[in-house]
Amino acid sequence: MPRPDAPNTLAITFLYYRDVPAACRFYEDVLGLTLAIDQGWSKIYRIAEGAHVGLVDEARGMNKWAETKPVQLCIRVGDVDAWYAWCAEANVEALSEMFENDALGIRAFVFRDPEGYQIEMQTPTRPGA
Repeated sequence: MPRPDAPNTLAITFLYYRDVPAACRFYEDVLGLTLAIDQGWSKIYRIAEGAHVGLVDEARGMNKWAETKPVQLCIRVGDVDAWYAWCAEANVEALSEMFENDALGIRAFVFRDPEGYQIEMQTPTRPGA
């Protein structure tokens, strides 16, 4: 049987939370994301065309909340400096210094959401990066 060749229609990365309402406030108020799908105990926010993040109540989801977060949500933006200034003003947790990674061709910074997931905001520093 051949693999299906129809195009994918949506990508969702699910993260698990103890306090979904607090996470929702952060993703809406700080990151400015729009709720795309409300499944009750799972809230799916649009990051960009076809890319979404799902905030799941760990008491109901397929996985459980864990203290160690070996996941990073990376969002590519047009003006990383403006986002850095906004995040500093919003007093986000664990805000790093701005950095450049020449090997990857990016300028970026990281911070943590209310339950410890790392978020990276980045912009390319060269074409094709």
